[in-house]
Amino acid sequence: MATLNRIAKIFTHEGAPASRISPVAQLERSVMSCLLWEDEFYESGQSIGQRIADLVKQVSAADVARVAIQAKTDMRLRHVPLLLAREMLRSKEGRELFGDVAKQVFARPDDIAEFLAIYWNGNKDEPLAKQAKRHVGNAFRRFDEYQLAKYNGGSKAVKLRDVLRITRPKPENAEQAELWRKLVKGELATPDTWEVELSKGGDKKASWERLLGEDKLGGLAMLRNIRNMREAKVNDGLIREGISGVKAGKLLPINFIASARHNPQFESDLEAKFFDCFAGKPKRGGRTVILIDVSGSMDGKLSGRSELTRMDVACSLAMIGREMFGSLRVFTFSNDLKEVPGRRGFALRDAVVNSQPHGGTELGKAVKQVPACDRLIVITDEQSHDAVPDRKGYLLNVASNKNGVGYGSWVHIDGWSDKVLEYISRYEDDASRTA
Repeated sequence: MATLNRIAKIFTHEGAPASRISPVAQLERSVMSCLLWEDEFYESGQSIGQRIADLVKQVSAADVARVAIQAKTDMRLRHVPLLLAREMLRSKEGRELFGDVAKQVFARPDDIAEFLAIYWNGNKDEPLAKQAKRHVGNAFRRFDEYQLAKYNGGSKAVKLRDVLRITRPKPENAEQAELWRKLVKGELATPDTWEVELSKGGDKKASWERLLGEDKLGGLAMLRNIRNMREAKVNDGLIREGISGVKAGKLLPINFIASARHNPQFESDLEAKFFDCFAGKPKRGGRTVILIDVSGSMDGKLSGRSELTRMDVACSLAMIGREMFGSLRVFTFSNDLKEVPGRRGFALRDAVVNSQPHGGTELGKAVKQVPACDRLIVITDEQSHDAVPDRKGYLLNVASNKNGVGYGSWVHIDGWSDKVLEYISRYEDDASRTA
């Protein structure tokens, strides 16, 4: 006789039995690799955004706050922490913790404008919660004239001057009052940024050389504009000096892959800076296997506006892993399991991408076939065709899909920044101290 309360089975998008997990674990997997409202290979951005909002209602405010701060500080995501902050304001417990989250996620002036755009989402008639009004207003105190002028555009829907007028923070002194008056009146001093400099027209070569010489370019601006500098005939030596001066800061490992793709003549310089930013850590002992998903879905773009793929993310993490683990073998899986030559840097990326055709996702078979090791790390979007055995290992999920496979005895880690590999080190250090 059939039972009415049988728990329905759930599956990945490719058909493998998926793990049923807690709401907070669902929130983490939906958030940590999410470019908000951007479509992914299997799911639309709108469905992911709505799932996140729905999950916030099922998770404690403390956990939502933790996930929001981690997404901002560790995963270096911009929009999804703002969505979490907005959804926190819908509950009493969330409103009580909103101030702590606001201090972390309002890192730039345009974050507060984007937050209000998300808060209203096309409905400016909705009253602004008093906690939001207070903490958004207080955020202005952290920004100087240069920062306010640099990000004065705000979002398309909400401008910084609008935010100031709505929140009405009380200035602490005459200097602050004058700064905010200038913001409202549009009288802030024009910032000396590369965007402003290039918008003036004129000699682009001279403009880039001045910016490089005066160290006016942040790390991401440097990596993204090497191609523009080349087209402007900037001296190669100056470009190399600019690359050598890049600091990790808020950069992601994939930023170097993107820059090298467009600037092959500077690949060796970019590779050296990649190692400088993300490697150089003490080698961890034991036999390690990194197993990389090279199925067709991993070729999917991170977002509709990005040229980077999940495969790029996986390769960048493997490149760091090569420097991090003393005894390492790298394998890829799709329909087959293939070992990758023991290369490092961008050569390892090329070996991974070209290791085999990018077809199905037979993760279960691959896990059963990998050689014995002390530490297995799988980098995947978790959308397996076949069932995945429950075993000890690390599963790094680089997508935001609803259902996944790497739970149970697996240590499940969501996200694509270098922090996901640092987490493995912290996890093992903590385990050894408590053993």
